[in-house]
Amino acid sequence: MKDLWTIYKVDAFTGTLFKGNPACVIEVQHWPAKELMLNIAAENAVAETAFFKRNGKRYELRWFTPEIEMDLCGHATLATAHIVNGLNKGSERRICFDTASGELQVEVLGPDTYSMLLPCRPVEEAILPDVISQALSIQPQEVFKARDFVLYYSSQEEIENLKVDKNILDRINLDPGGVVVTAEGRESDFVSRYFTPQSSILEDPVTGSSHCSLIPFWRERLGKDRMKAYQLSERGGLLYCSYLVDKVRIRGQVVDYMKGLIQLQ
Repeated sequence: MKDLWTIYKVDAFTGTLFKGNPACVIEVQHWPAKELMLNIAAENAVAETAFFKRNGKRYELRWFTPEIEMDLCGHATLATAHIVNGLNKGSERRICFDTASGELQVEVLGPDTYSMLLPCRPVEEAILPDVISQALSIQPQEVFKARDFVLYYSSQEEIENLKVDKNILDRINLDPGGVVVTAEGRESDFVSRYFTPQSSILEDPVTGSSHCSLIPFWRERLGKDRMKAYQLSERGGLLYCSYLVDKVRIRGQVVDYMKGLIQLQ
């Protein structure tokens, strides 16, 4: 008998279809082999595919890029909460996920709006590896690191004009991290872009997990506990951010795109 799994595809951190960051979400009854989940993620060809499994009133959650299993993914967590909320017909106000990064809570604010609690990951000053520097068309003013390298620029215009040479950047392995570039925004508190070496998708459209470091970084610079952030990818994405000392809160919208079946032999 053929095994059929339901797959959902949604756009996260946007209220507009074909914007934000697309994610695929799949519910499983038991955990498949990691190799199978990687193959499915590669076939989906989006930045992240989330697999979740019910465990009583809680949910186990894992995230996969087309290449690796991730330790944390914000937009796919938002996407999974949206699917769980739909399957539960809006009966749960708070959805709790058990993940590689510990418990993640998502509050349901409406049929398409959610608020996530993610770990706070403050940055420390760092030295930029030569290979990253060589891959950048514009050099940063300051360099920091947590999971990701966080590169500070003096203006939004520099972030918009920045070009990254994938062939050079791919010489470094930051598994599971990446390179986030950021500056103060013109119409938002801050802006960013995110690049992942050795990934089939070089620039991630909207990266919730990078804001685990960007929120405490900009809170210190701006003196604000609440901020609006915009990720300046081609698709673009809007995130409403709050600093909570050991946690960060990120609010965003989700738009449905597709529901289908995965057919496994």
